[in-house]
Amino acid sequence: MEVDGGMNRSERGRGGCMQDIFWEKYGIDHRDGIVNRGELGRLRRCMERAAEGERLTIGFIGGSITQGSLASAPEKCYAYRVFEWWGETFPDASFTYVNAGVGGTTSQFGVARVQEDLLQYEPDFVIVEFSVNDEDEEHFAETYEGLVRRIYGSDSAPAVVLVHNVRYDTGINAENQHRKIGKAYKLPSVSMKPAIYAKVGEGKIAARDITPDDLHPNDEGHALVAGVIRGFLGDVYAECAGKRDLQEQGTGSGGLPEAVTPNAYEQSVRYQNDNCDAECFGFEKDAENGNGNFRKGWTADKINDRIVFNIKGTELAVQYRKSIHKPAPVVRVTVDGDEENAHILDGNFDEDWGDCLYIDTIAERLENKLHTIEITVVESKEAVVPFYLVSVIGSQ
Repeated sequence: MEVDGGMNRSERGRGGCMQDIFWEKYGIDHRDGIVNRGELGRLRRCMERAAEGERLTIGFIGGSITQGSLASAPEKCYAYRVFEWWGETFPDASFTYVNAGVGGTTSQFGVARVQEDLLQYEPDFVIVEFSVNDEDEEHFAETYEGLVRRIYGSDSAPAVVLVHNVRYDTGINAENQHRKIGKAYKLPSVSMKPAIYAKVGEGKIAARDITPDDLHPNDEGHALVAGVIRGFLGDVYAECAGKRDLQEQGTGSGGLPEAVTPNAYEQSVRYQNDNCDAECFGFEKDAENGNGNFRKGWTADKINDRIVFNIKGTELAVQYRKSIHKPAPVVRVTVDGDEENAHILDGNFDEDWGDCLYIDTIAERLENKLHTIEITVVESKEAVVPFYLVSVIGSQ
């Protein structure tokens, strides 16, 4: 990775020229965004290893902002800019970049896919970002905790930093729920609400200068988000640079604490057409395996087409495509034959930005045993696309 030779080591550690964007143009102090310093032992150990020239894997998981939506190039998104901080700060080390951002998805899907999309690469450092995808309710505190526990307790014992993005028109996010988890697990947490959104509210930043839709940052908005995180990382590095006694700093190597929610989502399994034997009556496996997010699923487009799963878990969810190509079919879902509490899943999407990978929770707090899930097409008149069932998720 090319390193800017014009910056000395200490400047790179503090975030380098990105601080100009904050302090000179907008008057942002990245320290305002540090809402929980947490236990820094794992992060310091990563920096120690990087300073010694080791190879580290830098991972990110989140929604469309992490994926890089509305950045003009993948290298302009906040995640890649944070990844660059590691290379700039530790030029003798080597780094691998893993971006597991998926647009329009929540931590409920994150915990079900984290092994395949992120943990299999054995990351050493992970940023978790779902605060504008999750809603401010206890359900998402629970799914977020499951995701955090899966990552923090994984074999590579990564350093974890929580990042809270925000809507720039309303200030809405799920930070209240997510910060409870960060505090309980003593994880560093960085928020854009006090650091960037506050300046929008004060009129010091015009929202349209950093985001075209009040949610997804443009290149400059991504640079601001990255700069808050880079500033925090730089401060941590400045504090521990040259120190070798990690025992005095805390290693963060202890076991996981007791869960603070019912924690029914930590062990989530995603069932698709390559790892389960569903009974199909009109539903067909996607032989082409689609593309992007819509793959390894099943399709159906005729009334009374149905598919049946037998899945173990206490929490059950169905993941499917909501399409902007209307009309799309509608299905009914029952669990253990309970028609009275059946769920209707509408394949028609009420937005226009593109097809959505959607999750509906269909049952919670069940007995932990095999349950029968039956999905039946109930509306399909003049459908222009089939119903696409992406997966069924069982959690316990």
